[in-house]
Amino acid sequence: MRAIPLTVTALAAALLLTACDDGGGKKGNGADSACEFGGVSVQIGSASVAPAAGDTGEIPVSLTNQSAPCTLDHFPGVVLSGGGSDATVPTLKGAKAQKLKLAKGDSASFSLTYVRGKDGAENSLAAKTVKITLPGTDTGRSFPWKYGPVAGKADGSGPDASVSAFQQVGD
Repeated sequence: MRAIPLTVTALAAALLLTACDDGGGKKGNGADSACEFGGVSVQIGSASVAPAAGDTGEIPVSLTNQSAPCTLDHFPGVVLSGGGSDATVPTLKGAKAQKLKLAKGDSASFSLTYVRGKDGAENSLAAKTVKITLPGTDTGRSFPWKYGPVAGKADGSGPDASVSAFQQVGD
């Protein structure tokens, strides 16, 4: 008679422990959840604008987590659009992505570097918007592009631009 209550108690304890398992922390605390635009604020600016065709400009993009802890695990996606065409901006050659965990209030940034194109040139993209997608998400957010046309690469493989890896901002 005593074996049944003991077995039931052991089984109940095992089930409770299994219910507490969050799969290694992936779901329970949210820290491994991808950062999303609804939970982060974005600031583009204080750009070092390329003043003339052939000059290089750099646009910093800062993100501040306003919500539950989240993770940036890879490079941001960046697409320039204008004049009926889209151009995906490649990652900076040799750059290494790092996994950053952002608690509420933490910030990270990346830079978009570009070569200014000639107005009306066939190999320049008359960009009007820049769409940024955070890693691990499918949704992006578009911002106005007010830095002039972007030159195309000499081999015609896309824009003469690149995106750096995310860097932690602050302490």
